[in-house]
Amino acid sequence: MVRHSIVKPMILAAVLATSTVGLSGCGYNNLQAQDEQVTASWSEVVNQYQRRSDLVPNLVKVVQQYADQEKDVFTQVAEARSRAGGITITPEVLNDPQAMERYAEAQAQMGSALSRLMAVSERYPELKSDALFQDLQAQLEGTENRITVARNRYIQEVQSYNTTVRQFPTNITAKVFGMQAKPNFNVANEKEISTAPTVDFGDKK
Repeated sequence: MVRHSIVKPMILAAVLATSTVGLSGCGYNNLQAQDEQVTASWSEVVNQYQRRSDLVPNLVKVVQQYADQEKDVFTQVAEARSRAGGITITPEVLNDPQAMERYAEAQAQMGSALSRLMAVSERYPELKSDALFQDLQAQLEGTENRITVARNRYIQEVQSYNTTVRQFPTNITAKVFGMQAKPNFNVANEKEISTAPTVDFGDKK
């Protein structure tokens, strides 16, 4: 009985060791690691877009002090921010092309609305010279750069993951465990995602 009690754990250990080696050899561990990296990169994208969204109320407030009559612009910004904030971000979004497209479109609209808001400063020299406005300008410039970096990193991680999912023999492992290629940012001009948008409020005084 003692002998059997020793043999069984040894057999179990051997089976587990073989299974671990098998999973590693078929690319399962690599797929899992890349999947986690994609999720982490996506979190950074969301964080940077949220950082930009958080700047909006202060931007609108300082611009209104000098250009309260620009009501259409303020309305556009508010609506764009509401649309962007109304999209629920969950891990499932990373596997849903339509959801990814809606999110990217909402953020693009937010960027366009912010550009229109910033263009208002060209008509109000006193606004451009406001210290708070200049500080918000610097924060927005930095945030746009971080968004570009985060998006590019996410795009690269998804490309790497998708390549692994589609390549043989890891494509077999991916199929067995239900791991599919993930949708990526879809833009007409790839140059747009590799270059931060210009945020130009004119010469600071």
